[in-house]
Amino acid sequence: MISEAAAIAEQTRLRQQIITTDQLPDPIQFIAGTDVEYDKESDLIAGCIAVMDYKTLEVVEIATHVMHVTFPYIPGLFSFRELPPLLVAWEKLQQKPDLLVCDGQGMAHPRRFGMASHLGVTIGKPTIGCGKTRLYGNHTELDIRKGSSVPLLAEDDNAVIGKVLRTQEGINPVFVSVGHMISLETATNIVLSLAKQYRLPETTRIADHYGRLALEEYKRNNMTH
Repeated sequence: MISEAAAIAEQTRLRQQIITTDQLPDPIQFIAGTDVEYDKESDLIAGCIAVMDYKTLEVVEIATHVMHVTFPYIPGLFSFRELPPLLVAWEKLQQKPDLLVCDGQGMAHPRRFGMASHLGVTIGKPTIGCGKTRLYGNHTELDIRKGSSVPLLAEDDNAVIGKVLRTQEGINPVFVSVGHMISLETATNIVLSLAKQYRLPETTRIADHYGRLALEEYKRNNMTH
């Protein structure tokens, strides 16, 4: 297993490869949500990638992988826990998406290299980080209206590392950041367009649903009571 120091060195090295400009096909045909589910009773983890039609948000393909966690719980290094099942799920996909929206941070991370960036750089695809909670960074008060946003600023040098985005009126915001091969502005607009009725983008909701199902099915078939 990779050590904590080696993992941090890896983040620092790979961070240099992040592209923060739009490298998206025009038009985007397929978008995917990624999610990782943890089992509360064991060390099982399920990675899910849900590929959807970008225009209709119809589900095109679901790929999942359930495995035992291979890296300890260390804040700032979640991607080393969450990447392995997602990479196996990625290999299973017949229809690779043009863009992935990750349930987690991209550059809105103490070392500017969260899970969305790690995944994007590893597979060479555009990725967006869309976190439910703030991992790192400061921001000013946010308007309650849907679509309002303020910059998320790094705690060390005040660089813009993401956007705090209100996806539904009066509901807690989400934290959007560049993963790889996309600009912050485009990432923010896409997340907002995907949050049709709920706080979270549809991509995250669908991936979360199928990830949970995969975990339950795996436990039913492999765990003896």
